[in-house]
Amino acid sequence: MSRERKLWWSFILVVAISFSVLLYYGYEIYQVSPPVPEQVVDADGKVIFTGQEIKDGQNVWQSIGGQEVGTIWGHGAYVAPDWTADWLHREALIMLDSYAQQEFSSAYADLSDEDQAKLQTRLKNNIRKNTFNEETNTLTIDADRVKAVNELSAYYAGLFTDDPQFDQLRKDYAIPKNSIKDPERLHKLNAFFFWATWATVTERPGDQVSYTHNWPNEKLVGNEMTMDLLAWSGVSIILLIFCVGALVLWQVKSGEDDELLYPAQDPLLRQGITPSMRLTKKYFWIVSLLMLVQVGLGIVTAHYGVEGDGLYGIPLDQFLPYSVTRTWHTQLAIFWIATAWLATGLYIAPAVGGKDPKFQCFGVNFLFIALLIIVVGSMVGQWFGVMQKLDLVQNFWFGHQGYEYVDLGRFWQLFLFVGLFVWLALMVRPLIPVLKKGGEEKNLIIMFLISCSAIALFYGAGLMWGRQTNLAIAEYWRWWVVHLWVEGFFEVFATVVMAFLFVRLGLLKPKSATASVLFSTIIFLSGGILGTFHHLYFSGTPTAVMALGATFSALEVVPLTIIGFEAYHNYKLSKSTKWLQDYKWPIYYLISVAFWNFLGAGVFGFIINPPIALYYVQGLNTTPLHGHTALFGVYGMLGIGLMLFVLRSLYRDVQWNEKILKIGFWSLNIGLLAMALLSLLPVGVWQAIASIKEGMWYARSAELMQQPGMVFLKWMRTPGDVIFAIGVFACAWFVFDLTLKNKIKN
Repeated sequence: MSRERKLWWSFILVVAISFSVLLYYGYEIYQVSPPVPEQVVDADGKVIFTGQEIKDGQNVWQSIGGQEVGTIWGHGAYVAPDWTADWLHREALIMLDSYAQQEFSSAYADLSDEDQAKLQTRLKNNIRKNTFNEETNTLTIDADRVKAVNELSAYYAGLFTDDPQFDQLRKDYAIPKNSIKDPERLHKLNAFFFWATWATVTERPGDQVSYTHNWPNEKLVGNEMTMDLLAWSGVSIILLIFCVGALVLWQVKSGEDDELLYPAQDPLLRQGITPSMRLTKKYFWIVSLLMLVQVGLGIVTAHYGVEGDGLYGIPLDQFLPYSVTRTWHTQLAIFWIATAWLATGLYIAPAVGGKDPKFQCFGVNFLFIALLIIVVGSMVGQWFGVMQKLDLVQNFWFGHQGYEYVDLGRFWQLFLFVGLFVWLALMVRPLIPVLKKGGEEKNLIIMFLISCSAIALFYGAGLMWGRQTNLAIAEYWRWWVVHLWVEGFFEVFATVVMAFLFVRLGLLKPKSATASVLFSTIIFLSGGILGTFHHLYFSGTPTAVMALGATFSALEVVPLTIIGFEAYHNYKLSKSTKWLQDYKWPIYYLISVAFWNFLGAGVFGFIINPPIALYYVQGLNTTPLHGHTALFGVYGMLGIGLMLFVLRSLYRDVQWNEKILKIGFWSLNIGLLAMALLSLLPVGVWQAIASIKEGMWYARSAELMQQPGMVFLKWMRTPGDVIFAIGVFACAWFVFDLTLKNKIKN
C-alpha cells in the first residue's frame, strides 16, 4: 500500500471514529442534561416557577443579548458577572443569614468561625440535595430557599430596570436602564437564573458532584474541585509531553521530503483570469469594510469596560448598548474572515479548471448580494431584539439568539446555510472536468472539495437546537459550530488552499503537497474533533466528556509546538527567487499565522484547556486572551494573507505600495501583542488568583473589576488598540487604493 493510500485510510478512520464518539456522547448529554421541572414548588406545594416560565426566561435572557451580557456557566461576555456564580453566592449568604437569625438571633457575619462552619455544613446538606422528583417532574425547595429566591428576584428586577440604587452597578456592568421593561419578562428571567444556578449546585442522582461538575467554585456550598479534575488534567499534560516528543522525533527523521523548485518566472503570469475570478475583488472590498467596522466596534466595546454607560460622556448605551456592540464585534469578525476565505475559494476553483462553467458569474454575484443581506439584516434584527422591540418568537427567528458567535436569528442562520451550499456548488462545478481528467492534482482537489463540503455542512449544526432547547444541549451543538466549523474545517480548508497556492507557484509538487495536507489534517483532527469537549466540562455534561476533552484537547496543541518549522519554510520561500519578492507580504502573513498559532492557539490556549485550570478561569479574561490572539492572530492574519495572494495574482503587473503594506503588517502584529500582554493577560491572571482564593463570584464582581489597579490595566489596552487600528486602516487603504486605481489585465 502506497504512503498516500495509507494517509487516506488514516484520515477516514480518524474522522469516522472521532465523530462516532462525539455523537455518542452527544446522545448521552441529551439523556443526562439538567432537567427542567414542570413546576418549582415550596414545601406546601405553592408554585414558585413553572417549567414554561423557566424556558421563556431563557428566551428573555437571549433577547437582551444572552451570552453577550455576562455569562451563564462561564460562557459569554466579561464585563457583567457570571449570573449563575453571582446568584449562587448571594443565595448562599441570604440562606446563611436566615439560619443565623433562626439559631443565634444574629447576622451570619457576626458569628464565630465555629458557628459559621456549622451553618455552612447545614447549607451544603440542604442546597446540594437533589429534590427533583422524576415521577411528578416537580422540584421542591424549602422555605429558606424560597425566601432567598424572592429576595434575589427583587434584586435582579431592580438591576435590569431603572431602580436608582443600582445606577452605579449598572454602569459597572455596562447594562443600560430598563434593559427589560416588562415585569412578566423579569419574573421569567429570574426563573431561568434560578434553574441555571440550581444545576450548578444540585448533585446528580447517585453522584456527589453537581450537574456542572461543581462549577463555579464556591466554598460556602461545597462547590470545590474534584479528583477527576486533577486526574484528567495530569493525563492531558503527560500525553502532551509524550506526543510532542514523538512528533519532534518524526519531524527530525523526516526532514525535507521534497526539494523546492524555483521556476524562472511567476507561473501565475501564464494563467488566464476568468470573468468570475475578476468578480472576487468586490468581496475584498467587503472584507476591508467589515474589518474597519469590526475593529471600531471592538474599541467601543472595550471602552464599555471602563465607562459602562457611554463613550466619553455620550450616553451611547441608550441606543447602542454593550450587548449590541459586542455582538456585532464578534459576529463581524467571523463574517469578514469567512468572506476572505470563501472569496479565495471562488478564485481558486475556476483558476484550477481554467474556465468558468455556465452561470458562474451569476452565482458569484448572487452570493455577494446574499452576503450583504445576511450581514445587514442580522445586525438590524439583533438591535431590535436587544432593544426589546420583538416578542420572544420573533426574536428567535429574526433578532438575537443570545449564543456567542451564533447570535444571529434562525432565519439569518438558514439564509447563511443555504448561501454556503451555493458557494459549495460554485466550488464543485469548475473542478468536475479537472477531476475527470485525473492527473497529479486529483487527490489535492478531492481534499479541497472535502474541506469545502465540510464548511457548508457543519454550519448546519447551528440549526440543531430550537427556541427552548435545554441549555446544556444547545451548548453542545453551539460548540460544533464554534469549534468544528470555525476552528476545525476552516483550518483544513486553509491548509489545502495554501498547498494549492504553492503548487500553482511551482514551489511544491502535487504529490508531496497532497501527502503534507493529509498528514497535517490527520494530526489536527485527531485532537480537534474530540477536543470540542474541552468547552463542555461544566455545561451539564457527564464526567466522560471531561476525560475525553482533557485528553484530546491536549493533542490539539501538539502540532503547534513545531510550528516554527512551517514559519522557517515560508520565510525561505520568500527569499528563494527574485519574482517571489512579489509575494513577500502574503508569505509574511503566513509567517505571522505560524507565530500566533504557537502563542495564541498553543500557549494561551493550553492555559485554559486542562480541567483544573479551566475550573478556576472559565469566563475570565484568560478566555478573550486566547480568543483574540487565536481568532485574529491565526484566522484573521490568514484571511488577510489569502486576500493578498489573490490580489497579487489579479494585479500582476502593478507595483504594490510596500510602505503601506509594511505599516499594516507590523501594526497589526505589534498592536495585537501589546493588547494581549499589557491588558488581557495581566487582568486574566489577577482574576484567576481572585477566583482561586475567593471564588468565581468575586473574580467577576464589580468589587474587583472596578479597583483602581484593574481599571488601569483595562486602560492599558489603549496603546495596543490604537496601533492595531492603524494596521487595519492601512490594510483597508491598500485594498481600496489597489483595486480602484488599477484595472485587472489578462
